[in-house]
Amino acid sequence: MKFTQIPLGTRFEFEGKVFSKTGPMTATAEDGSGQRLIPRYAVLKPVEGWTPPVETATAKQLDEARVVAAFDAFYGNCLHLVDDFSKPALLAARQTFLEAIGAQK
Repeated sequence: MKFTQIPLGTRFEFEGKVFSKTGPMTATAEDGSGQRLIPRYAVLKPVEGWTPPVETATAKQLDEARVVAAFDAFYGNCLHLVDDFSKPALLAARQTFLEAIGAQK
């Protein structure tokens, strides 16, 4: 489990010591050696049988028409900001975007 996955107060083992999470990036050692910064990449071991939360994929569904309308508004604003030389590249980028999201335009 990763440090960012656990709530405040959770006990865990890191580098052979038991710590309690005290902040978003800090933990206090139970042996009294003080606080320590825990790196995000650190892999922690649970103690007391605590099980890390299961990550569930929650996909937010977006309406294709709203996405395309919002992007077209953005594209229209961009057209006013680029010179004539850049407009073909902007048009190609727009087409690539619409194809990537599967929009029918």
